[in-house]
Amino acid sequence: MYTIYIIILYLHIFSVILSIGPIFILFPLLNKLKHQVDIEKTVLDLIRFIVRLSKHAGHVLVTTGILLIWLGGWNWLDSWIVMTVLVLMCSIFFMARAFSPTIRKIESGEIDRMILITKLKRSVIYYISILLIAMWFMVHKPVLW
Repeated sequence: MYTIYIIILYLHIFSVILSIGPIFILFPLLNKLKHQVDIEKTVLDLIRFIVRLSKHAGHVLVTTGILLIWLGGWNWLDSWIVMTVLVLMCSIFFMARAFSPTIRKIESGEIDRMILITKLKRSVIYYISILLIAMWFMVHKPVLW
């Protein structure tokens, strides 16, 4: 049982790395997008891939997190678990609204590219902040009530 718990824990940690790590690559990609219009399609496809990778890693993250809570004997009403779930739910809605619609607008050319690229960059910062808050709850496990 202990070995299974450790394997799930490492899968959980790996999925955290996969869900947050690639998002940092978006900063240089957005700078390229700002200055090199000729590679726009390639950069947008790469951004889409990174967002998709982060999303699917998040699915593994949630699944392994549920298993760790269940196997670890944690109470579902512990404050750090409730807060982590709330923050991760916010990240789901944020990710759905922040990236794909903006990428589609850049492709369509409806609005000025620079405004949309700035919006994407801001979205990346907000999304990383949301995920780091969730990670803080998972690692620190504060008792709030």
